[in-house]
Amino acid sequence: MISLRYHIVSVAAVFLALAVGVVLGSTALNGSLLSGLASEKSDLATQVSTLESERNALDARLRDADAFAGVVGPKVVAGQLDQRTVVLVTTPDADPAHRDALRRLVEQSGAAVTGEVQLTEAFTDPDRAGQLREVVTRLQPAGAQFPTAGDPGTLAGALLGSVLLVDKESARPQSSPEELAAALGGLTDGGFVKPAENVKPAQLAVVLTGGKATGDGAGDRAAILARFATQLDRSGAGTVLTGNPAAAEGTGAIGVARADTATTSILSTVDNVDSAAGRVVTVLALREQLEGGSGRYGVAGNAQGPAPGATTDGS
Repeated sequence: MISLRYHIVSVAAVFLALAVGVVLGSTALNGSLLSGLASEKSDLATQVSTLESERNALDARLRDADAFAGVVGPKVVAGQLDQRTVVLVTTPDADPAHRDALRRLVEQSGAAVTGEVQLTEAFTDPDRAGQLREVVTRLQPAGAQFPTAGDPGTLAGALLGSVLLVDKESARPQSSPEELAAALGGLTDGGFVKPAENVKPAQLAVVLTGGKATGDGAGDRAAILARFATQLDRSGAGTVLTGNPAAAEGTGAIGVARADTATTSILSTVDNVDSAAGRVVTVLALREQLEGGSGRYGVAGNAQGPAPGATTDGS
């Protein structure tokens, strides 16, 4: 009769044999396996080094191209906006350095910048949309026609468009200085814009943003800004929404605007204002707006080309 002890010894012997086999087999394989891994590691290191060299070369070419654009930019835009007026609207994430560089270039094009309105985080906050709608409706200038759409971005665009932009046909202000002051004062009191001084109506507007919206409600924030810029465009002779490449993504205001064909038919967008070339294109896009055109410009995949007149998608 086979005892329990015999069973235990037999099972232990089987596992021991398996363990010895695994060890012997792995020892035989280790040499060739390690040799193969070493060779693969060497190949990958070579590929990484090659890619790094290519990246560095591309970065150098981009720096050279941007430096060139910075030098020739003022000559390219000279006279493009001669005797025109432009008002700036900036979001909290807009880079002040990009704003200042863009402003200088606009002035070098022959235009006068009539002021800047700085939006706050609350302006695009979905949780404060009802409050923004209420404030805008209360501040509506006498005789101003607001769209029936009830979203806060469109209504805010109608309000600021009526006080910040002149009539595109007559070039006359669409509201009185008192109504302009009341609109900006009311939005400031509500926490939707920062205090602004000496802002005057202009023919054209630039809405300068940063990258894509983040956090909860990012898509809603981007939509509010995109609709605001679109309605601002309808209110005057033209508007350009410009920002960094990230703003052209799905949760960026430029990306939201470009996804709407009704918006792209009137509003121009530029997605590389962080470069000298992008700022030149922003000025050229303003000129195109004056002539009744619009486009999607920059380096993002949803851009139609790098600049007006230079398209890559056949449009």
